[in-house]
Amino acid sequence: MSRIAIALAGYGKIARDQHERAIAGSEDFTLVAIGDPAARHSSLPSYDSLAAMLRAQPEIAAVSLCMPPAGRSDAAIAAITTGRHVLLEKPPCATFAQAEHLVSLAGRCGVTLHTAWHSQHAAGVDAARDWLRGKTIRSVRVNWKEDVRVWHPGQAWIWQRDGFGVFDPGINALSILTRILPDGLSLIEAELEVPANCAMPIAARLELAGAGFPVFAEFDFRQTGPQSWDIEVATAAGLLVLSRGGNELVINGERQEVGAEAEYGRLYTRFAELIRSGRSEADLAPLKLAGEALDKGRIVTTDRFEDAA
Repeated sequence: MSRIAIALAGYGKIARDQHERAIAGSEDFTLVAIGDPAARHSSLPSYDSLAAMLRAQPEIAAVSLCMPPAGRSDAAIAAITTGRHVLLEKPPCATFAQAEHLVSLAGRCGVTLHTAWHSQHAAGVDAARDWLRGKTIRSVRVNWKEDVRVWHPGQAWIWQRDGFGVFDPGINALSILTRILPDGLSLIEAELEVPANCAMPIAARLELAGAGFPVFAEFDFRQTGPQSWDIEVATAAGLLVLSRGGNELVINGERQEVGAEAEYGRLYTRFAELIRSGRSEADLAPLKLAGEALDKGRIVTTDRFEDAA
């Protein structure tokens, strides 16, 4: 089966470290171009804009959109309306309404749209979902804390309006929750710590409701040393713990064999399956929860954030 010609729009840290590497290891895709106003590839054609890239290389069949979320909706519209399949890095858009519009547009244009919740493809996530099926869940706790200076160095956009702040990583936890828990989640309340010189939160505490059980989540961008990406689910049958961003699974104290980490590799395998079957897969539940928390959360002003430690 012939490979699908794909391009990256946005060539920052995640595009270089994760997307390009996953495409290089894929049997389904060939990376043929880069579109970014501020970055160039060492060996592939590089363009200042998505539009210029698509005009210059009509063979491009699919595009992964890896720019900051504020510009993702317009870029997706440009790609979809020229007949390209689209993979949206997370968060898929700045707003839920924008994402809904893209789902509708992709359907009308007959192209594949895929929301790239890479954490849903973590090694332990599907096994956790399978074990929880039919269990009585009593409570869920999420501890998602990392060092923004390590994972988003110099990325001022993350603190700006539509940048999501700590919800950029926190939405990964929400994407896992919506994957492994039965039914849906609803937001009860949220508290957002926003630095005095930023528009988006550096930390957040959420209370959500599942189907008869509470969910408590803490996100924080100020964690130094070991990073924490943990979800604990207490059930009548015991305790399930997903750690390392969903790549390690422990049930009742026993570590489960879940295989190697390969989130982005699995993501691109799924994208290829969707393209070849003529389908889309757009999970908007994590974006809706994050948007509601940002819109309705109680704001607490905290110390100014300076990128340099």
